[in-house]
Amino acid sequence: MSQITLPLDWPNPADDGTFIVDASNSEAVRHLEHWSLWPVRTSLLTGPRKSGRSTLGRLFVGKSGGDVIDDADLSEEEALFHAWNAAQAGQRPLLIIADEPPPRWEIALPDLRSRIAATPKVRIDEPSDQLIEARLHHHFAARSLAVPQNAVNYLLKRMDRSHYALHHLIETLDRLAFERRSRLTLGLVRDAMAERGFIDL
Repeated sequence: MSQITLPLDWPNPADDGTFIVDASNSEAVRHLEHWSLWPVRTSLLTGPRKSGRSTLGRLFVGKSGGDVIDDADLSEEEALFHAWNAAQAGQRPLLIIADEPPPRWEIALPDLRSRIAATPKVRIDEPSDQLIEARLHHHFAARSLAVPQNAVNYLLKRMDRSHYALHHLIETLDRLAFERRSRLTLGLVRDAMAERGFIDL
């Protein structure tokens, strides 16, 4: 990926501003932007937790006027079945969000299983280095904290490449910077990574 872009024409969710697009999620973004072309009025979005899938769902609702069911794999199957049917009958787009698609998402209700099988599916993957760096800079710029490049490079060489790990690392960096009344430094990044178990001090 040569550049990170933002879907600026989409309404921002109430809690934050920015959904950063890269190779890990660009296919999902394009698919949701073109909801009017879906062969059925429902799509399934899967991906790891903390990947921005709920934020993308809120953006989708704001753009399309449709509905979203998050954590659908934990929801009551009969209710999902009726929601799927209602989306088709009312021509109102429905986005279903789950950790995994079938068969990893085990659906017991045959009628729901057949409908999910006929539903377009897109996925958010784990983040690239560019997305990790962009999220770090974006998050801390909102707090008027600069992230030194040597700290970013150090982090990228050692952290797990997952949205979940990045989310909790940012939380830890936030807390340590607040507790110490400190700017972000390489030393603070080292301490945060040690606390998260990425390195031994």
